[in-house]
Amino acid sequence: MARMHDKTFNCEKELTLSVIGGKWKMLILWHLGKELTKRFGELKALMPGITQRMLVNQLRELEDDFIVKRQVYPVVPPKVEYSLTEEGHTLLPILDSMYKWGKNYMENVIGTPANKSASIK
Repeated sequence: MARMHDKTFNCEKELTLSVIGGKWKMLILWHLGKELTKRFGELKALMPGITQRMLVNQLRELEDDFIVKRQVYPVVPPKVEYSLTEEGHTLLPILDSMYKWGKNYMENVIGTPANKSASIK
């Protein structure tokens, strides 16, 4: 949480967005929340547009914020798995609500059925 100590937040919502905000963090959290544990390569395959460097950076930030746990196994070749911490699991209802809101917005405001959402950028 060292990266948060030097920052000033006007409210709790701003802090929350600082922890989970950005293009990739919510997707990482969603996959780890729904599929429990993933290796780096599995996460990268689930998010085709993310670069290796960006995924490393996002995972490190989430780990620094005590949202994601990194487990290194002493085997050759090296095996590293990522999963949500107890604190990370508390974000799942928020992510689920955001998913439902986005699905509803897409269908009722944008006019696109949610199952065709992949074509919207």
